[in-house]
Formats: sequence, structure tokens, C-alpha cells
Amino acid sequence: MAEKVLVTGGGGYIGSHCVVELIEAGYQPIVVDNFSNAVREGNVPESIRRIEKLLKTSIEFHELDLLDRPGLEKLFKKHSFSAVIHFAGLKAVGESVEKPLLYYKVNLTAFMNLLEVMQAHRVRNLVFSSSATVYGDPQHLPIDEQHPVGGCTNPYGKTKYFIEEMVKDHCKAEKDWNAVLLRYFNPIGAHCSGQIGEDPQGIPNNLLPYVAQVAVGRRECLSVYGNDYDTIDGTGVRDYIHVVDLAKGHIAALKKLKEDCGCKVYNLGTGKGYSVLEMVKAMEKASGKEIPYKIAPRRGGDVASCYADPRVAEKELGWKAQFDLERMCEDLWRWQSMNPTGFSNGTC
Repeated sequence: MAEKVLVTGGGGYIGSHCVVELIEAGYQPIVVDNFSNAVREGNVPESIRRIEKLLKTSIEFHELDLLDRPGLEKLFKKHSFSAVIHFAGLKAVGESVEKPLLYYKVNLTAFMNLLEVMQAHRVRNLVFSSSATVYGDPQHLPIDEQHPVGGCTNPYGKTKYFIEEMVKDHCKAEKDWNAVLLRYFNPIGAHCSGQIGEDPQGIPNNLLPYVAQVAVGRRECLSVYGNDYDTIDGTGVRDYIHVVDLAKGHIAALKKLKEDCGCKVYNLGTGKGYSVLEMVKAMEKASGKEIPYKIAPRRGGDVASCYADPRVAEKELGWKAQFDLERMCEDLWRWQSMNPTGFSNGTC
């Protein structure tokens, strides 16, 4: 019988791609989401409906906010989970600077509820969706797992850091717990079918969805936040990783938990940084469209450069990013061109 894995925030961008990989790896994902960043189709996220059609399967879904402790308890009484993959949470850097209390309440309280309910029901295996933002302004590049953490430049990053600390302390106190903390760099791209991808609600907070929406004609112009950083062309440099590579990293993490690994931390990135303007050019090539842009002031909380040293994940998880920048942009453009207004009016 397939192992049941709880996926929180499984209707969102990264979560939905992870659900695909879980099913293809033989797991049974049980998905919860509160629709804060997922498009509704009846009682389920549109992303989940499309995965069911794509993989010719059915997926158990529950509309649930992790702040709803009784609802969470009910779910854990119904199912015996082998592990939890935790994606759910607010995730916009800029918004977190403007609304820090909201981010602390939602991200931290929800996670504490989840951890306590897991403990009560003896579910002791966790994969946590962390972020490279825990490193703050890089002291050296590329960033390895030994780089200092906690000097976060925004409240979103601080919530990821605080949750990591909670998990580390809990694993230290409870020796039978295992956790893998995955520090993502910048996921982009989409499933090769073009049926699921990133569909931000409202104005995109991340670069590539905005670039793709400009290319498809949904938005007029890209704002490039800052061109006076100490980088190749003055614009911010990031490590972009294909979302499918990222999703496969979670499958590798689940296998690591089987080794009674305690608490482990891994970077998931490619090890190569690209500037904003390099990404614009790559998307122009993939789409065949000119992408107009204008220079805007820097955003609060942004750093000049951030890219990974992913060698520990390769050594200990047997995981390595496979897709190059051209493929990332091609898959992103396929998704955007097939779904010009996102899930609300796609071609599935």
C-alpha cells in the first residue's frame, strides 16, 4: 500500500509540481490548501484538477487553513501519514516588509499547530520548504549550507529562519524525529505538459511570472528594481532552478528521512547566477517576443547576488538540477502561452 504523505499548500506552484512527482514515485499525497494562492475549481484547486486529468488518477483534497487546529486534528485522526511536506505559507518578500505581523501570525502560528499535531499523532518525518532568504545578505558566494543564517533582510525570510530553528530544536529534544530543511533558491518554469505552472493572484511578486505576463501581453512593461547593484549589469543576480527539479528534490528528501537522518539542511539550486536582464533576454528568446522594461528603485529587503553551492545535496541526496536556463524559459513560456490568463482561462 502506498505511503500517505500530507502536502500542505499543495494547490500552489511548488506544491502542485511536488504532488505530480509524489504520485509518479508511488506515494499517495493527501493535499490541503486554503486557496490563499491557488485558483479554485469547485471545491478543489484547479491545479489539482488538472493533475488528476494529466495523470489519470484521483487526489484526496481538503480545504483547510493550518490556523484551524481542530480541522488539522480531524485530518490526522483520519489518516496515518508517513511524512509531511510543508509548503503552506505567505511568501512575498515585498509584502512581508509592508505587513510583518501578518507574516509572523500566519507562517509561525500555522507551523506550530502543524508540529504539535504531528507530535500528538506520532508523525515524526518532516520535509520543510525553506528558502535561501535565511542567509540574508551573502557573506560569500556561492552560498553553502555552512554560511551564517539569521541575518535575514525581510520578515518573510525571518519566518523561514524561525521555523528552521523550531525544527532543529524539536529534533534535538525528540530523538526519534527526522527532518529535512530544503533551502530553495529561485524556482521558475512549469511542467512540460503546460497544464500546471505559476499563476500568481494579482500582480506577480517574482520576476519570471511578471516577465512571462509581459511577453504574453497581459502586462505592459516590466519594472526592474535597481540597476546599481555590484553585479555584471547592475541588476540583481539569482540562482534560478526549474520547479520540476525542485519537486524531485522533495522525493530525494523523503528517501533521506528513511535513514533516520535526524535534522538535515540542503541547498536546492543550480550553482549558477543570472541577472535580471539576462533573464529578460532568455525569455525573449524562448517567447520570440520583445519584453519592454523600465528601471525602478530598489525594493526593500532585496540583496545584490544570491546563488547556491548545491554539492551537499548531490552528495547526500543523490540529487542534482537537470534543466538548463533555456529549458526553464521554454517550459515557462509553454505554460504562459497555453494559459494566457493563468488557470482561470487555460486550455486544459
